[in-house]
Formats: sequence, C-alpha cells, structure tokens
Amino acid sequence: MEKLSSPKVLKKIIEKYGFRFNKKLGQNFLIDVNILDKMMEAAEIDEKTGVIEIGPGIGVLTQALAEKAAKVVAIELDANLIPILDETVGGYPNVRVINGNALKIDLKTIITKEFENMDVKIAANLPYYITTPIIMGILEKKLPVKSMIVMVQKEVAQRMIAKQGGKEYGALSVAVQYYTKPRIILTVPPHCFMPQPKVESTVIKLDILEQPSVQVKDEDRFFSVVKAAFGQRRKTLLNALSNSGLFNMTKEEIRKTLLDIGIHEDQRGETLSIMQFAQLSDAIY
Repeated sequence: MEKLSSPKVLKKIIEKYGFRFNKKLGQNFLIDVNILDKMMEAAEIDEKTGVIEIGPGIGVLTQALAEKAAKVVAIELDANLIPILDETVGGYPNVRVINGNALKIDLKTIITKEFENMDVKIAANLPYYITTPIIMGILEKKLPVKSMIVMVQKEVAQRMIAKQGGKEYGALSVAVQYYTKPRIILTVPPHCFMPQPKVESTVIKLDILEQPSVQVKDEDRFFSVVKAAFGQRRKTLLNALSNSGLFNMTKEEIRKTLLDIGIHEDQRGETLSIMQFAQLSDAIY
C-alpha cells in the first residue's frame, strides 16, 4: 500500500475525492515521513496495544498505527473524510473508523468493548482549537489509558511542561503535570504539513501516572484553588482567592491560611509548585 505521508500520494487522493480543507476544523495533514517515524517510535506501539486515534484526517498516522498495533479505533469528525478513510485504511482488518465528535463520544465504552486485554494508548494530530478540551477531558475522566502521543501547537506544549515561575506556567501546566509525566519529543515546522499552518507544532508524550503526582484531600477543591490562582494572574494570591467566590473563608482567614503554610500573601499563582497548591487546597475550605 502506498505511504500516505507522501505529498504526491496525498495530492492524488485529495484530487480524486475533490476534498477541500476545512479551516474551521483545523485540518493540516502530516506529509513528513521522518516526523511520522519519530512519533511512532516515541509512542511505543506493539501487538499488545490498542490505540484510539483522534482526528485521523486521510489516515497518515492511522496507517502507521495499523501496521504496529493490535487494533486502532479512529474517530473523525468530518464526514467528508469517511469515504477517503474507507479507501486509505479500509484494507486494514484491525482498523475501525467512527464518524463522530471525540469530545462527545463515550471513550470509556469504546475502550471496554474494543480493547479487551490490551494496553490502551491515544494518538492524535489535534486541531489547535480543541487541544486542551480533548486532553483534559481524557485525563479528568481517568480513562484506563497508558499514554498519549499528540501533535499540538508549540505554545501549548510549552505550557504543558512549564515549571513554576515562568510566564508559560499556568492552570494547564498544573493539571497536565498532576495527571501525567509530560515529555516533548520534537518540534515540527509548518512545511511538514499540507496545508501549512502559520505556527510551529510539537509532538508531546504524556505518560499517565498510576497515581497523581501529589496527593490531595479533595481533588475538586484542588482544581478550584488552581483555577482561582490563575484566573486573575496579575492579582496577588490573596486577592485572587478571596475574590473568586469559590471558598467559604473571609479574606483574613485566607491570609492566615497562606501564612500558616509558608506562602506570602503577595505571591502570585505562578510562583507556587504543584506541591504547594496541594498543601493550600488541603488547608482552604
């Protein structure tokens, strides 16, 4: 079978079906086999692996996954791509294509029905506009998934791995590092896609932790504290927490709580480590 990562093959398929790229869906198809190979190597897919692929496009990554994995379930939102996928990956008996919205589909049921006795991983070349909802939705549902290998906008990847004190560090950094061990694999320039996006992309791997990186008494309260701390980044932590309306404490009580755990009231959210957020969430109410 022809390699779909070839620009020549891709153009031929697009012309055959009269396919038009949908800007609203953020469609950019990978056309660099070297990037694809490095992505596959990092994903560590083998015959014991079941893969959920989000946004297969014409099947460039799907094809590579099908040749390594036990089974691939690819979820594609654009109905115009379904007949193309029937041609490009329909010949693989271990591939199932679903026309649907990955934000709405019951991924837990898919995992239960499709991947019995398999290590489940997620792979995706994500449209920039749904990157965070997709990733956080998967992590918050605590799906039985080993890891995620995803292509995202470079700036988003930098936020995922950011450490305290930097301008990229924020609620996404804390959330991703609470649930996973993130690792940047490589940066992908625009010319590796058709059509070319206006920004650089990054392949990032998220190894999902068996237990969160910090232990907290109340996970919802932990994320409420994080949300409040970064909701008004320019405000001090004291003002951000007391103005949020999320806690049953007076400003003075919050001030005392901060001081009791060694956090100065004038600090801002970006100065706190994940461990400090955990301590704060356990102390606040």
